[in-house]
Amino acid sequence: MVARNPALPDNLAESIAAIFDQVQLSLANHRKNCVALYKLHQQAAAVTQTGSNGAVVRLVGERKFGDAFIGMVNRVLVVKKGSATADRVIRFIGSYVKFVNEKVSAEKEKAFKDPTSSISARLEDDADDTIASRFVMRLLNWLLAGFPAKNKTVRYRCVCIVSDMISHLGEIDEDTYNLLKDGLMDRTGDKEVFIRAHAVTAISKLAGSEGPDEVDPGEKTILEVLVDVLSYDAAPEVRRAALISIPLLPSTVDAVLSRTRDTDALTRKLVYSNVLQSKLEHPRQLTIAQRELVIKDGLGDREPSVRVAAGKLVTSWFDVVLTEPSETEDFTWNGDDGGIMKGLLRFLTLFDVVGPGEAAAVDAVLSVFVTRPNIPDAFVFPESYWKELNPESAVLARVFLEHCLSEKNETRLEAASLPVVTAFAFLLQDSYNALLNVLQDAENVAFLNAGEPEDDEEEVEKREEERAKKEVILGELLRMSLKLDFMDEIGRRKVFTIVKDMVAHPELPPGLINPCLDVLKEILPTERELIRVVVEIIVDLREDDQDINDIETGLLGDPDMTQTTITKDKSSRRVKPREDMSLDERLEADITDMRCLLLCIGMLERVDGSFEDNSTLEGILTDLIIPSVKRKELIMREKGLISLGLCCLIAQNLALGSFQLFLGQVQNAPEELKIRVLQVIFDILIMYDEEFFSRSDDIAQKITGYLVQTLESEDSALIQTVLCVGLSKLMLAGIIKDPKVLTTLVLTYISPNTFTNQELRQCLSYFFPVYCYSSHNNQTRMQSIFISAFDLFMRIRENLDDDQEMITPLQFGLLLVDWTNPQKSAEMLKTELQSQAPHVEVAADILGVLYDSERSDEVLKVLCQLLGHLYLAPGLDDRSIHKLNLLLSHHEEQSPFSDDSVRKIFDRFYSKFAQMFEKEIQHINPGKYLDEEFLELYNFIGVDPPEENSGCEETPSVSSTSRSQSLVPSDVENSTEVPSLADESDEGTSSPTPGPQAQQTSKLKMTTKHRRKAPASPSVNEQSEGEMSELVTPVASAVTPKRKGVKRIQTPGSATQTSPLIRKKTRVNSARKTRSKKAPVADDESEGDATPTKAT
Repeated sequence: MVARNPALPDNLAESIAAIFDQVQLSLANHRKNCVALYKLHQQAAAVTQTGSNGAVVRLVGERKFGDAFIGMVNRVLVVKKGSATADRVIRFIGSYVKFVNEKVSAEKEKAFKDPTSSISARLEDDADDTIASRFVMRLLNWLLAGFPAKNKTVRYRCVCIVSDMISHLGEIDEDTYNLLKDGLMDRTGDKEVFIRAHAVTAISKLAGSEGPDEVDPGEKTILEVLVDVLSYDAAPEVRRAALISIPLLPSTVDAVLSRTRDTDALTRKLVYSNVLQSKLEHPRQLTIAQRELVIKDGLGDREPSVRVAAGKLVTSWFDVVLTEPSETEDFTWNGDDGGIMKGLLRFLTLFDVVGPGEAAAVDAVLSVFVTRPNIPDAFVFPESYWKELNPESAVLARVFLEHCLSEKNETRLEAASLPVVTAFAFLLQDSYNALLNVLQDAENVAFLNAGEPEDDEEEVEKREEERAKKEVILGELLRMSLKLDFMDEIGRRKVFTIVKDMVAHPELPPGLINPCLDVLKEILPTERELIRVVVEIIVDLREDDQDINDIETGLLGDPDMTQTTITKDKSSRRVKPREDMSLDERLEADITDMRCLLLCIGMLERVDGSFEDNSTLEGILTDLIIPSVKRKELIMREKGLISLGLCCLIAQNLALGSFQLFLGQVQNAPEELKIRVLQVIFDILIMYDEEFFSRSDDIAQKITGYLVQTLESEDSALIQTVLCVGLSKLMLAGIIKDPKVLTTLVLTYISPNTFTNQELRQCLSYFFPVYCYSSHNNQTRMQSIFISAFDLFMRIRENLDDDQEMITPLQFGLLLVDWTNPQKSAEMLKTELQSQAPHVEVAADILGVLYDSERSDEVLKVLCQLLGHLYLAPGLDDRSIHKLNLLLSHHEEQSPFSDDSVRKIFDRFYSKFAQMFEKEIQHINPGKYLDEEFLELYNFIGVDPPEENSGCEETPSVSSTSRSQSLVPSDVENSTEVPSLADESDEGTSSPTPGPQAQQTSKLKMTTKHRRKAPASPSVNEQSEGEMSELVTPVASAVTPKRKGVKRIQTPGSATQTSPLIRKKTRVNSARKTRSKKAPVADDESEGDATPTKAT
């Protein structure tokens, strides 16, 4: 017999449905409905059935409840993304799973406290089998079955529900856990972005429960999957989901910090505002390098919102350091308000102030000053502050001084009690003496060891660290000296004497030479005085001890000899030749020469006057720089070439005479030296552009060809970058206008060989938009290389290796279309006609190429697709409309497409064009346009031109199956002809394209090969050209006659001048190329020519 428990409620399904109706209206009633639903759940769970033997219990009520609940959930699965009601229902499902688990857990705790209760006995028998666990397991298994569904909406809703309820699942068996984990890992690779994002959020909640023994060999852990998604997923939404969900652990922190350079600005912002702000307890959890990376990338980001988020993060770090208990401090001074200055000093210890992290430390302090503007008001520098200087305190004082000066806050500077110039000079003297003492101690230790290495490495590192600290302190004081007021003559002289002695000291660290020269330039009245002082120091350094003794003896023995006389008698040339020196003397001489070259480079970098006005430089050039250039040692030759290049920038004759020397050094020089020499070459070319590029076209072409050839043959990524940067500067400045250089840069930008050279690609990705959008002539020049660059791109793509990747032809074409888009040009043109010119010419170029029978269907399809992205708006001149209409209307009969998909794309563009310019086409008189350009165009497409001044119009016919656009007569006297774009430019002297007469002569050589024949009747095709002309009357011509045997021709130099990679030899290039090659030379051309010379 079957025993029955209390019966199910009659309206269980209706009650559950009513609850789901309410929860989709508002989130506020979810808690109340969870209680109501749980009561129904309990009532249903009480309904069971037992078998005849009484051992099996059937949970009839729970099954009914589960069926009704799943039925309601099933209705949500098909609702597409974006529905607020469906999202509320999903939120309610997660809330109810959490609620039912909490209720059961509370009842279990209550039952365990009361062992006499009946429910306690049941829990002791099976503690894990509860109504919550059974309900969750059934719902979860049912949702997992929807993960691989074909419907993306079902997959999305299933993953969303699991993501909401996964944190409240409670305890589940191992098999279900594995199914859940595998299902979510599979969904992280789903093709839909929003599914991947929710799957990443869900699986991240399982990362903490995964043990190291649960992963099979060769299988990725959950953390590894999250790191891969964070680093490599193409969708920023998925990367953001992984970034927010991934735990911040030592194994994941590098992947998280790598998102500070993410391409998506919101993702970069989340790194600072969400991850590091909330998950990082103390900045010392990151290494010094990681902290510096956060500061550098965050405060240097191009997006203001990211910089603001990074600034708030830095300020929170300062608050953490400020509130932590202070440890033993090296300074005993007081005077600030509330310990802010000491807190900032502790804050600076987060960075490597002594090493390369000084820039990041300065940016961090400035960010704190900007975020908390009242902090600098608390600064007061007591006298003891300067006596206990360390690297952090020196950097803080310098940053405070520069910040106040940048804000022009003189009141704050006066309140801070900074020392005056004379007192500051003594501070410089004390810091300089401390550095000399450290250097002297190191020299003494080296002398006592007699050249043998020291055994105690810690002592060596300690001395090096102490020397670096003293160097940083002195460098910061020198930088502060630049901001002082040198109206105090006594203090100015004191500072000058100290700094000059520092520069003249042979042991001064090289890193302090430039700061010392900056101070000397600030103190000395003219550049000539600076050169004189530095040259005297160089001469003193190169003199032997004997020479110095002789000078001192002469000075004491001859009372009439003055210091000025001695200076005139000095020379930078050594008395003792190098060949007569011993090995030790040569080594000492090389060290001295290297130091003199560093001084010379620093001095020349700060000089703007001409070489002829500073005669003292001639001795340095003859005795120091030129001998260093001739040296075989790489480091000496490099410094010598840099010094010679700096001299060339202020001496034009020297630059013209030494340019060939620099070019010769590039051939066989090592990479490091080649980079320096190329930088010198580009500086000289920019400085003396008229001498190298304007006076002789032959010299300009040789220089340009040399640079392009070097770029194409160079394998070093660094050298390629230097060449691209230099060529980009020359192109932007308008110094180089050769389209070959522009073609080379375009192909270098998309070349698979530069895929890993991010610096080069970043340079060119900035260059092309700025170059094209800044000038109409630059866009015209880019348009002129459109077809040739596209052909070379296709050639490169055909020769790709198996492991190389490249953008698609359509993507490359869209790049060129975007760069030639007149709507993005910053140059405000006077008429709409001019503003559309680049894309009009691009359209004509592409339509001319479509007549090529050797092009593959794939290439033709891409070119037809590009036509739809061109900017052709109403207001176009009649000449351009007529030109494009001729190319469009005769294509079907002269060179029909073999692929229907290509024909459809072409017809779509043609229909759009005909509809947009319907009125203009009807009123165009073809007899007006019989100049050289249009005669070549008729010759190119293979039709006879209309008779001149016939008083009627030509009506070109299209294919009877797809096009029926015609031209009708118009009133010629009332029509206003818009000036042709060809009138704006004539061929320049640097253009490789021959003149109009040469082009016309070459165009008379026609060929009949490789033209796609139109499907016409044999009787028409067999008619001769004379017979066809008899069928045409000038007045009522309905069809422009087709000329048999007509083929496009190649103008000499139209393609071969651009690149050695030309098309197949079995065909000739389109005359459209000849026309397009003339466009770049329109910069210096006259307007208003009587006869257009543009070839079509």
